[in-house]
Amino acid sequence: MNDLRTRLARLLVEKSYREGDFTLTSGRKSDYYFDCKQTALHAEGSWLIGSLFNDLLGDVPVVGVGGMTLGADPLISATTVISHERGRPLAGFIVRKQPKGHGTDQYVEGLANFAPGDPVAMLEDVVTTGGSLLKACERVEAAGLRIVAVCTVLDREEGGRQAIKAAGYDLISIFTRKELVDAARS
Repeated sequence: MNDLRTRLARLLVEKSYREGDFTLTSGRKSDYYFDCKQTALHAEGSWLIGSLFNDLLGDVPVVGVGGMTLGADPLISATTVISHERGRPLAGFIVRKQPKGHGTDQYVEGLANFAPGDPVAMLEDVVTTGGSLLKACERVEAAGLRIVAVCTVLDREEGGRQAIKAAGYDLISIFTRKELVDAARS
């Protein structure tokens, strides 16, 4: 797993990590920006992320993974494909920001692959305050699934882990910012 983490860290720093003056989704100012989609949509990056999320979820009893569109979409696809390759197929689901307004008018897509109460993991690309991840968790639970794991590629260590813990979940991250920078240099 360490070799995969090192390879992913180098790719994330090359493709997704930028230093400068940025405004985040939360409205906070930051001296760096992490655009995980650039790496998650890269062939090797997708494979590495899917492999590492499967490693993190190895002993967690889940039948599927999902998260908020658009950031989690490539993470979900990568994780489900790798899970099939490894002989532990996980279904995927996507949480919409708004219900689609027609058809079933639901927030969560992919529910035909699940039974009520099924244990699932939430995936996120980056956690800052945890706000959007917690909103997605509420929608998933309202749809009848049971969240047993919450995972992210990067924990910015800016209060998100604590907010997620206060909501009753533990955050599992592939990297914190320091770990990412350190791993990319190794």
